[in-house]
Amino acid sequence: MQNSYAANSERGPSVTDQRNRLTIAVIEEPHLFDSGHAILASVFNRWRVSGIMTYGAGRPANATVTGDPNQDGNTGNDRLAGYGRNAFQGPDYATMDLRLVRKIKLWGHYRLELGGDSYNLFNRDNQRYTISDGGFYNSAGQFVKYTQYAGETYYPAYYQRPTSLMKATSAYAPRQVQLSMRLDF
Repeated sequence: MQNSYAANSERGPSVTDQRNRLTIAVIEEPHLFDSGHAILASVFNRWRVSGIMTYGAGRPANATVTGDPNQDGNTGNDRLAGYGRNAFQGPDYATMDLRLVRKIKLWGHYRLELGGDSYNLFNRDNQRYTISDGGFYNSAGQFVKYTQYAGETYYPAYYQRPTSLMKATSAYAPRQVQLSMRLDF
């Protein structure tokens, strides 16, 4: 049961608390061949390569329960017994995105741009979990009341924890590749 007057049970990290995050972005336009190798330079020069690599540690998650264990009439604010606010931590996330672009002069002010993009280049399985009891409620368990009364309160009761607690139920997008062509005039 949650006691709103107990300050320690309400202390915990924010849902946006991510202890480690690293992002590296690179843009490079290599000129591999000089004017002495005109044919090779026309094929291999003027390509632009850019990439973004992101790594982030898991974010905190709150273990809320369905039902109303503290009997305050609000069924959306109670947590699993024995756990403070945002007591669980989700899986980490890492991805590498890459872009390759080549501009080709056509005539006058016309230029053709050919491009290729790859998102999640290394196809990392970035798992995602939801603390859920079937997808409708976002919860780590269910507070089950028996049909016995003690005064006007149901008694006894228990918490039913799902077997899928803290197991990945889905994943972020796998590798995606797109090709593009654009005419600038």
